[in-house]
Order: sequence, then structure tokens, then C-alpha cells
Amino acid sequence: MDIRQLGYFVSLFEEGSTTRAARRMNVVQPALSMQIAKLEEELKQKLFERTSQGMIPTSAGETAYRLFAPILRDLSEAKQQVINRSSTVRGRIAVGMVASVASSVLARSLSSFATQYPEVEVSACDGYSSVLMEGVRAGSLDFAILNKGRRRSELPTIDMLDEEMVVVTSAASARQLGSPLMFRDLANLPLILPSKRNGLRLIVDKIAEDEDVELSIRLEVDSVAAIEELVRRSDWVTVLPAIAVGRGLSEGTLRAHRIVAPRVTRQIVCLHNPRRPLSAAARLFIEVMTAELAAGAEILRMPAGD
Repeated sequence: MDIRQLGYFVSLFEEGSTTRAARRMNVVQPALSMQIAKLEEELKQKLFERTSQGMIPTSAGETAYRLFAPILRDLSEAKQQVINRSSTVRGRIAVGMVASVASSVLARSLSSFATQYPEVEVSACDGYSSVLMEGVRAGSLDFAILNKGRRRSELPTIDMLDEEMVVVTSAASARQLGSPLMFRDLANLPLILPSKRNGLRLIVDKIAEDEDVELSIRLEVDSVAAIEELVRRSDWVTVLPAIAVGRGLSEGTLRAHRIVAPRVTRQIVCLHNPRRPLSAAARLFIEVMTAELAAGAEILRMPAGD
């Protein structure tokens, strides 16, 4: 097995066609097919099934890709850093983040990062914390930005932001709320919250359990944008980090009310895999996002109910 064979394998896996993979690797199709056959012989596993839809990976092929792709990416990154040995940062990073972060600061972070480091290619996605963590473990993501869970993770984390969660209402709502609110006051409010798969919901549920408060949850919606729109159009309320609904708060269409006794907070962390050290580009991206998160939280730091 050599690096060239692994490159052919990854290309075929990602392209799903020997013709496209050969073109991508700048070789003739028979040469690529021969190297794949040699790799299968060495691994004693069939890696692809030829079908009318193209080359379909077998279960062994799926496993091989999950293991080999990060190795190739790390080698490419290492080679690039040795070659360039200059202040110019180059490379590719794959980052995942929870939707409440992606919807609030991702666009600004990408714009700022691309301006500062134009030679770095960034692939960004959002998803549930459990899915993102699996991506980091498997190597499809270099790191993930998510809410710190109650259980200690076996993967190391970097602290990014501690943020207060608030009760959010429509600025046009006829519902008059005191400010600040006791957590127990939430029991009397018609709530729209994310589903139990969402880390933000787990934070609220844990405090409700500890305080023996039964919440009146009318709707479960995982899209922060949809929750914001529903609250804006109704007398329903939600509990979210202020930064997640920052646009509505800044525009004055939404109103935030602090929660006390106890306060509701979330910790945003960056989770990564110690077996694949963070590249220089990855660390710089984390720095940019941390700064954008802090700036967004500072702008929205306002008197409760304002």
C-alpha cells in the first residue's frame, strides 16, 4: 500500500466513477483500476461494486474511506506547511457547528477569515451535537463548535464563550412579562423550544427537572430561524441564547428578558480529535469565530427586558 494508491481510492470513492476519478488524478482509467485492484488484493477486501449507477463502495470501502481520508488530508497539510514555510497560511479545513452558532456568526466569521487568509479553503456545515461529534471522531470534520454537554467528552475542548439564555417574546406581543423572570415563571408561558435532540433544549430541561418546574411546551422546532419567526408573529415565547436571535433583538422586533434563580447559560466549545492535531489554519479559524461570538454577545448585552 502506498500514498498513490490511497489517493486513487479516495478519488474513486468521492467521484463514484473511474472515468471522473482518473481525470481528477490525471491518469488513464486502466492505471487507476489496476491500482484499486492491487489495493483490494492487499487488504483482502472488495472495496467497490460496479453498478449501472457507478462504483458503489462496499462496507469495507466505507470503513477504508473513513480511515484513509483523514490520513491523506493530514499528509497534504503537512507537506504544504513544509513547502510554504512562510507567513502565508494555506490548506483546507472542515468545520461543523450547531445551528444556533451557524445562524448567528458563521457568515461574519467566514467573511472575516476569507479576507485575512484567502489561501485557506473552508468547508462548513451545521447539525446536531451528536452528529458533529461523530464527524470529529471519524475524521470527516477537523473540529466542531457546539454546546458543552452535561457529560464529559473523551475528546478535548477549547472554551469559546459562556452565554446567557433569555426568554424571547415579540416586541409587538400583548403579553406583559416582568423583568427579570424567575425560572418558575416559565411554567405559565406557552413555549416554543427546540426538540430533545437539540443541546439547547437539554439545558432548559435539566434546569426544569432540578427546579421541579413543569413547562408548557406548545411547539418543538429545531430551526432557530423558524422559532424566531413564530415568536415574532404570535404571543408565544421561547428560551434561546440572545446571540441566536440577535438580528431580531437588534432590529427591535423581538424583546429579551433575563432569567434568574437560577440563571440559564450555555457554554460554546470547540471539540477536536487529539489524534489529528489542529492545523494552523484551523486554530486561526477558531480564533476568528471566538472573536465574532464575543463581539456578538457584547453588542446584545442589554438591560433585561430592553
